[in-house]
Amino acid sequence: MITLHTFSPAFGLPDASPFVMKAMLLLKLAGQPFAIEELGSSPKVGPKGKRPFIVDDGVIVSDSTFIRFHLEKKYGFDFDAHLSPQQKGVTWAVEKMCEEHLYFASVYFRWMNDGNFKVAAATFFKSAPALIRPFIRAFVWKNMRKTLHAQGIGRHTESEIAELASRDIDALAIILGDADWFGGSSPCAADASVGAFVLSGLCEHFDTPLLDKAKPHENLVTYAKRVSSLFT
Repeated sequence: MITLHTFSPAFGLPDASPFVMKAMLLLKLAGQPFAIEELGSSPKVGPKGKRPFIVDDGVIVSDSTFIRFHLEKKYGFDFDAHLSPQQKGVTWAVEKMCEEHLYFASVYFRWMNDGNFKVAAATFFKSAPALIRPFIRAFVWKNMRKTLHAQGIGRHTESEIAELASRDIDALAIILGDADWFGGSSPCAADASVGAFVLSGLCEHFDTPLLDKAKPHENLVTYAKRVSSLFT
């Protein structure tokens, strides 16, 4: 059986990381049974210093997109078999918009906002000894700020970041339209990723512009419910 290495459920979500949720959904869509191994909150546990990763018959595959490729190659499952070439291009672009752009806006509002940071820190660092917990929080916050600055989004003002993220969310709502899935009548690979990010954006545990922007889009709200049903 495949073992999926994760963080842990948090904030009413199957996992704190949208990338872990994406991997979970890919495995479910591919019909592959899997066991979950929770590794706590340290991002350095695992190959490439991040999660998710899987172990499949002794083979370690790190990164959610390479997990997809592995499932396609080893098990012959085509997530996008029902899509036209143009749809495959659009859904890949939408997926990467979420992972390479919207993701960093989400990280900014969760970690750089004082109120949201307290919520995140209370969950992620609760297992750390009380005496060193403040130092761990400060260290992680400083590193996250450096990461966001290096990536680029951290160089913008909060209102500018909100404006950029709003464009992403509007684009998702427009592209989804009246369809049940970004894959049309049935999910495709992009739904594993986009679905995870929509669930994260609609998470009520954090007060963010992403939540405020996503909630009025009824199609994204109902889409999130369909995505949630895949986890059950």
